[in-house]
Amino acid sequence: MATLPNPLPGLTTDPSGRSLGLQLPPGTLIDETEDGPWHEPLLWHAQQPASPGTWRALGAQAARAGLLPVLVDLGGSQGGPARWELMPGDMSYPGDHDADEVLAEYWEGDAEDELPARLEPFGPDWPGLAPAASPTATPAARAAAVADSLTDGTRPWPKEPHLALVAARRSADIPAAIGWTGPLNHENDVARLCAVLRSWEDRFGIRVVALGFDTLVVSVAAPPATPAEAERVAAEHFAFCPDTATAHGPDTLRAYAAELVGEPVWTFWWD
Repeated sequence: MATLPNPLPGLTTDPSGRSLGLQLPPGTLIDETEDGPWHEPLLWHAQQPASPGTWRALGAQAARAGLLPVLVDLGGSQGGPARWELMPGDMSYPGDHDADEVLAEYWEGDAEDELPARLEPFGPDWPGLAPAASPTATPAARAAAVADSLTDGTRPWPKEPHLALVAARRSADIPAAIGWTGPLNHENDVARLCAVLRSWEDRFGIRVVALGFDTLVVSVAAPPATPAEAERVAAEHFAFCPDTATAHGPDTLRAYAAELVGEPVWTFWWD
C-alpha cells in the first residue's frame, strides 16, 4: 500500500498550518522514537491542554488537510508521546490483516488460561465477530462529544489531554501511524490491533479519540443495544485487551457485557 503524503513536515516552517488551510495554535512536532529521531514528524500536538470544543474547532479542518485528530495525555508518570517509546519502524500495515483471524488467534491464546466460568456464555472456541449495530449518532458527532467529556476536567484520565494531529488514512490507523507501543505486552505489532479497530469502525462507528502511554479510548456511534449483542462484543474486547475485559473489571464476560449496552465510550488498558 502506498504511503500517504505526510503534511506534518510542512509545519516546521509554517507552524500555523496556513498553507494547509489550518489555523493552529502553538504546538510541538514529535519525531522521537525508541531508536532515535524518526525521519519525519509522527504527530503534532498543541502546547496548551484541550478543552471542550477544541476537537470540533480543529478536527474537521485538519481532516481536510490529511490529518486526523486524537487526544494525547501529557500527564502522569510516563509523560507525553515524546517519552512513549514509539516504534513506527516495527509496524506493518493494518489493511494487511483480517480482524476475525487476529481476534481468533488472541482468543485461543488467552481463553485457555481463563477459568471457564469467566468466559461464559462462551467456551474455548472463538465465537466469531459480532454483527454490526444500529447507530445512535454519527461517528463524527459521537467522537466530538466523547472528546469534550475527556477534556472538561471531570474525569481522572486523561490527566492532561492535548489535541494531536496524525497523518493517517482513517482514525483506526492512528496507533500504527505513530508506532504506538501501549499494548506491547499483548501485541508487538499494533497494526494488527488497528485491523480490529478498522472492523469496529465499519460495524460500530468507532473513532480513536484518546491515547495515553498504555491506554486507548474510542467513541462508539453504534453501541450494542441488547445484552445478547453486548456479549458478542465483550468477547471481542476480551480478545483485543484481556486486561480490560476481565483482569481489572467485572469477574465474567457476561457481567462486563452488561456495561457495554448503549455505552458510547470503550476504554482499553494494557498491563
